[in-house]
Amino acid sequence: MDDLDNFDMAPQPSAERPLLGLTILVVEDSRFACEAMRLLCLRSGARIRRADCLRSARRHLRVYRPSVAVVDLGLPDGSGADLIADLAKASPRVPVILGTSGDDFAEDLAVAAGADGFLMKPISSLNAFQEVILSLLPVTRQPLGPRPITDESVRPDQIAFQDDMAHIAGILGDETDGKMMDYVGQFLSGVARIAHDKALSEAAETLILMRKDGQSTQGQARRIAGLVQERLTQQAAI
Repeated sequence: MDDLDNFDMAPQPSAERPLLGLTILVVEDSRFACEAMRLLCLRSGARIRRADCLRSARRHLRVYRPSVAVVDLGLPDGSGADLIADLAKASPRVPVILGTSGDDFAEDLAVAAGADGFLMKPISSLNAFQEVILSLLPVTRQPLGPRPITDESVRPDQIAFQDDMAHIAGILGDETDGKMMDYVGQFLSGVARIAHDKALSEAAETLILMRKDGQSTQGQARRIAGLVQERLTQQAAI
């Protein structure tokens, strides 16, 4: 049983809090991206639970079924598309399944796996976030009356960004194989988009293209490690 099954007993959504009564499972390894999602859920009235990998998500799902699942396509222990496919085939099914990524091609991958919709990173617009979820809920689960259109955006805490930088610094400090470099490129591309960090975004995109072309990425990995260390050092100085 999920929140939609208990909807009549749950607090009723309002124009100001249209997702009240819903629980959203966010499967996301970036603390910075997840903090943005937490703020969006908080402003919308929804509860949030987080899993940072496929294993953790499946552990959550053995215990409860959320109203909405938002699944990042690139996770440290595999592809989020695999989890989306499992959720889409499950009975009973999670009512709303969304994929998310900063990669342009990822929407087709998520929909092909069975997602009902897609959230392109960076996810910061409160209105856009609410619209995607509300458009996939039954009419009986919608808030009554007109809903004000807002241009409000969320800004995740910089501490979460530093946590992500420390995470990548740790990975780059170890022996890193090709598969892990694919993960580093995907992870940093998404985080850099949310942070509007042009230099880091370009470095991550270059890494992704080099991997696709089969080029050696040792030099680019060292460059990225330097950019990451700069951001950690800047925060320490502050």
